[in-house]
Amino acid sequence: MTEINGIILLMGALLLVSILAVTVSNRLGAPLLLTFLVIGMLAGEEGILGIQFSSPTAAFFIGSLALVIILFDGGMRTHKERFRVALWPAISLATVGVALTCAITAAAIVWLFDMPWPIALLIGAILSSTDAAAVFSIFQSQNLRIKQRVAATLEIESGTNDPMAIILTMTMTSMIATVQEFSVVAVSLDVLQQLLLGLLIGWFGGRSFVYLARKITVQFSFFPLLAAASAVVVFALTSAAGGSGYLAVYLMGFVIGNSRLPQLMHILQVQDGLAWLSQIMMFLILGLLVTPSHLIEHLPLSFTVAALMIFIARPIAVWVSLLPFAFPWRDQVFISWVGLRGAVPIILALYPWLMGLENQQLFFDIAFVVVLISLLLQGWTLAGLARWLGLEVPPSAEPNGRMPLDRINSNDPLELFAFDMTERSPACDHSWNELRWSVPVECVGVIRQGEWYPNNSTLKFSDQDTVMVVAKAQHIDEVSRVLAAGGQRQALNSTSFFGDFSLRGEVTLVAVAAFYPVGELPPDSAEHTISSYFTEKFHRRVVVGDQLRLGSVQLTVRELHEDTGAIATVGVKLLTGGRT
Repeated sequence: MTEINGIILLMGALLLVSILAVTVSNRLGAPLLLTFLVIGMLAGEEGILGIQFSSPTAAFFIGSLALVIILFDGGMRTHKERFRVALWPAISLATVGVALTCAITAAAIVWLFDMPWPIALLIGAILSSTDAAAVFSIFQSQNLRIKQRVAATLEIESGTNDPMAIILTMTMTSMIATVQEFSVVAVSLDVLQQLLLGLLIGWFGGRSFVYLARKITVQFSFFPLLAAASAVVVFALTSAAGGSGYLAVYLMGFVIGNSRLPQLMHILQVQDGLAWLSQIMMFLILGLLVTPSHLIEHLPLSFTVAALMIFIARPIAVWVSLLPFAFPWRDQVFISWVGLRGAVPIILALYPWLMGLENQQLFFDIAFVVVLISLLLQGWTLAGLARWLGLEVPPSAEPNGRMPLDRINSNDPLELFAFDMTERSPACDHSWNELRWSVPVECVGVIRQGEWYPNNSTLKFSDQDTVMVVAKAQHIDEVSRVLAAGGQRQALNSTSFFGDFSLRGEVTLVAVAAFYPVGELPPDSAEHTISSYFTEKFHRRVVVGDQLRLGSVQLTVRELHEDTGAIATVGVKLLTGGRT
């Protein structure tokens, strides 16, 4: 009993320290996953606590289960709009990019270290996936928001390249373990089978859960547990059928997240905690498993592989993968640098260990060092690079708090939004009756100095008030534009980024030239509106933050029509001295 109590105390203490360390990590700008990994190492056999843990089977089981929860959560938070903006570039990165990263890394290892091709390809496959979850945790901690197309590309890539890397790793490991001759055709067929089965079962699993959630009547507290359990079942069934279980749970999450279930907000709230718990436990376990002294033996190879992937393989793979999609060079540079490695490569490195391959420690040591270097070098510089490349956009207006009214039976989910009034809020110094709305919304009242005041015709919203309203979840953007202050005050705000003036997308360039110093217009300018001119120049779907310059005027896409994706408004900024 004393031993069991000690284990429980140790697990609780490690989890407590990891969560408290988040505050320090955020202040230093360090990746959170690096923090959890270091804590695990410090608690390991050569660390402060000296905990003996040497079970790759247990680590692989915990890591696989954690990945299921993390990918499922990522799928639920991926909106359809993201897919419309960046689906094909992300798919290209997740397939062609992963294959190129694997091949380039393997070729360099064979050339520099004279390793057999199968072993080199296995190392490349293990390290070929990225971890954008680490990237977005850094952005969140620094309150940084980047251009939608870049963010969407990275988000979808991270959810789809893990399954591709896992498929390649398991296929290569099986071929080496069974002494099969390497065959491009055999590998391609196996990859195709896993992708197709993963997509089919994942879509069917998501639709089945949505149907079940709308039919059964249980307490709302059970739905998050039902969702997580369903994801685990779909993962197991897909893997048993020979498909990619990880791709299946990601797609299942996407289907559920875009289904407008009344229980969805409650599921997401619980799922967020489960995803963070999974990441913490996964990195703690991997940190406990590593023996730092063993890493020294393969250190030259590990450093070389890390340099190859960061500075050569990833940039080439990104450039080739994005060639058909007209990405600006700044976007490509940033996406290349966001080849951040996370927990997936370390977990994949356990698979050859479990299959009993020779030099099994080699794969784990290389993966661990590469991930460590990636988190240190790339993770600590991401936010600064995004700002230097001009990819940062102002934070969108949003409520300071939101609570789903999930116990109310409604076809469209209702939520209670809370907005903290400041002098920058459009609604400040106005009463509710003076505001004009394009969507149905109702004011519940105001919290002022800790007291609740019901809404009435004479009540005016003041600085430091908290205004509470009820509206449909789908109308959050329209409500926020009136009541929110546009995010916390930052170095980059809407005025400095978009400019002081706005124009509709339907305005012609000739009309713009009548009021602003745009210089010489294009020869066919009479036929162009602002919206059509952007479309012609970019050869792709434009996103908020895209910019064009006309003479001494900079036009920046400010809003898009939700239904068509066409430009609704652009910001107009006058340039001085040729600089923005």
